[in-house]
Amino acid sequence: GVMYYIKRKKFSEILEDWEHEYGPHRFKFKDLYFATKGFKEKGLLGVGGFGRVYKGVIPSSKLEVAVKRVSHESKQGMREFVSEIVSIGRLRHRNLVPLLGYCRRKDELLLVYEYMPNGSLDNYLHKQPKVTLNWSQRFRIIKGVASGLFYLHEEWEQVVIHRDIKASNVMLDSEFNARLGDFGLSRLYDHGADPDTTHVAGTVGCLW
Repeated sequence: GVMYYIKRKKFSEILEDWEHEYGPHRFKFKDLYFATKGFKEKGLLGVGGFGRVYKGVIPSSKLEVAVKRVSHESKQGMREFVSEIVSIGRLRHRNLVPLLGYCRRKDELLLVYEYMPNGSLDNYLHKQPKVTLNWSQRFRIIKGVASGLFYLHEEWEQVVIHRDIKASNVMLDSEFNARLGDFGLSRLYDHGADPDTTHVAGTVGCLW
């Protein structure tokens, strides 16, 4: 009985009313813990200013994911950040890194993204890659970035200004299609609104 209680406490989560009504999908901490094998260093994909990113495999679906582990002491700040995820999580475009869901537990926030097997564009531009991008791939990447930005600026229900477009934030999927990521500095505002009145989305953390 004691061991069972300790295990339940280790994986315990609190679900608030607003999280029932709005997306994106909420993962169980236990599932993400096992998916990343306990957030072991072996699965570490990268470290950023807002957290550490781990590769994982969801046990039930065998889906490969990238899990960003963000911590913040302020419960109010955590709630505000999650509310921003509710908006960004609704973005759907072939040239954006899909946010599959999240998990909130105590002062931790885990963001779950589709895994991008070919990493980021900067690995092919500034390092010594095993594979060199040909001109067809480069054109497709440029076109993909432009398409993703057009969606953010013109096609979605609100205007999303990314504000941090750089090679390390352009991810590449299995077919070397460009996927924009890291919306931590982005701004949201309504079409036709004054950009000077916008607010930063993700001031407490970043979306990849």
